[in-house]
Amino acid sequence: MLDSGSTSSPGMTLTLMPANTAIENRAALLLKLRTQGIRNTDVLRAIEMVPREMFVPHQLADLAQRDLPLPIACGQTMSEPSLVARMLEALDIDRAHRVLEIGTGSGYVAASLASLAKHVTSIERFRTLASGAQTRLAQLGLNNVEIVCGDGLATDVAGPFDRILVHLSLDEPSATLLGRLTADGVLVCGRGAGQGRGASLVRLTRNLQGEIEESDLGPCLLPKPITGIAEAL
Repeated sequence: MLDSGSTSSPGMTLTLMPANTAIENRAALLLKLRTQGIRNTDVLRAIEMVPREMFVPHQLADLAQRDLPLPIACGQTMSEPSLVARMLEALDIDRAHRVLEIGTGSGYVAASLASLAKHVTSIERFRTLASGAQTRLAQLGLNNVEIVCGDGLATDVAGPFDRILVHLSLDEPSATLLGRLTADGVLVCGRGAGQGRGASLVRLTRNLQGEIEESDLGPCLLPKPITGIAEAL
């Protein structure tokens, strides 16, 4: 297991002292991630230090350190830690990066991103989720994350961004979305779900000539986009 106790990034200090059972479960999860090929120590540390149990419904807290997708409010789902780790590793974030996340959910991945990057802007279409995520992030002292309630694929946010993470399976990333990337930026999202096919996790990189290069990172379960802001939730 990675050294525990505290970790820090710009504008944040996070100190966790989980119970013995939680420590054992987290160690087992980290071992599983390593066996699945996750090697980035910063990513593994983020998975270790962010308390996933804080971001799931109370009745599911005992499942938080399992490699399972879990239901959250507004009929949404939190991705399993192995998919989160693959996304974070593919983004290759450093401490100077500004990151855009589309699909805040309960805020778990935003918290993980905050431990890796300089600043995170996270957009969520459900007001209930956006509000809850903001509260949890504040409780953890994470002040390098901005939560925005809006349509993540349409809301105008100040960019550009070094890294973009989209918790959706897109038919084709729009020119507007790709235009938010810096000259050497990276976008990670799902591609190709529908018509009986599952999505693939892909990494889109803008090279020095301004061209987009795409890498397939294997299968994933990510939903198709829903446009607009959820009025009732």
